[in-house]
Amino acid sequence: MRASTIFLLSAWITALFQAQAPAPAPPPQTAAPAPAPAPQGGGRQGSPASIRPQASATRQTFTPEQIAAGQLLFASQCGFCHGRDAMGGETGPDLTRSQVVAEDVGGDKIGPVVHSGRPEKGMPPFNVSAADLTNLVAYINDQKRKAESNEGNRRTVDVADLQTGNAQAGEQYFNVAGGCAKCHSPTGDLAGVASRYQGLQLMQRMLYPSGGGRGGRGRAPYVPTVTVTPASGPAITGRLAYRDEFTIALTDESGRYRSWPAARVKFTVDDKLEAHAAQLPKYTDDDLHNVLAYLQTLK
Repeated sequence: MRASTIFLLSAWITALFQAQAPAPAPPPQTAAPAPAPAPQGGGRQGSPASIRPQASATRQTFTPEQIAAGQLLFASQCGFCHGRDAMGGETGPDLTRSQVVAEDVGGDKIGPVVHSGRPEKGMPPFNVSAADLTNLVAYINDQKRKAESNEGNRRTVDVADLQTGNAQAGEQYFNVAGGCAKCHSPTGDLAGVASRYQGLQLMQRMLYPSGGGRGGRGRAPYVPTVTVTPASGPAITGRLAYRDEFTIALTDESGRYRSWPAARVKFTVDDKLEAHAAQLPKYTDDDLHNVLAYLQTLK
């Protein structure tokens, strides 16, 4: 009897203490990680310059001869829009950051774009041979490889980088070797040019004066004019819409698109910027900086 009473009393006391014991504390809450700080530096947050180029899916090997030949072809045919180094020009994007280039293998992605163009973005089709396409692909991929290995990922130019030319040598080149004086005059269209443009903007204007794009925002893109004389009928003049070895096309004053087989008509293209495009592969680094130094004196 006494043992049963003691057992019941012990059980009652134990239950009482368990009922009064505080509930176990919930596990401590883990604070959410703080958001990563925004990129530092003067550039715009999330700008392309802060992001490394997409790595090439397949490493490819090209001969030095293919790369050199592609460089010359690229400078004359593509550099006017994409820049001589394929890193972006007046109206064309930086190809070293292009997904098409990153995924290209032996021209399987670049080739269709070159041959078909991208009319909606202002890029016409180009009729290039298989050998020329291989050389273009070689140069573009080589430039992408260099961009990927650039640890600094630099996409800006300090003013000091451009202040290395000789103005007197630049004036000589302007008047003689470069042939610039045939179309331009320091007392005419270039009077005060250094007051309107400075530094990199002036150099971009010198190399890529077509309008629109980087360094030329707000300016209407320049379009050459063409006069087509059919075998019968009057000559027709309009804005050049398309041209290759087989076809010549224009947009006339009414906005109508008209095209002809190039071999069956006579035509004359008036392109005031053709000399600029032809000059690009001829410039040396010294020439560029010397002419820029000369232009900077035209205030």
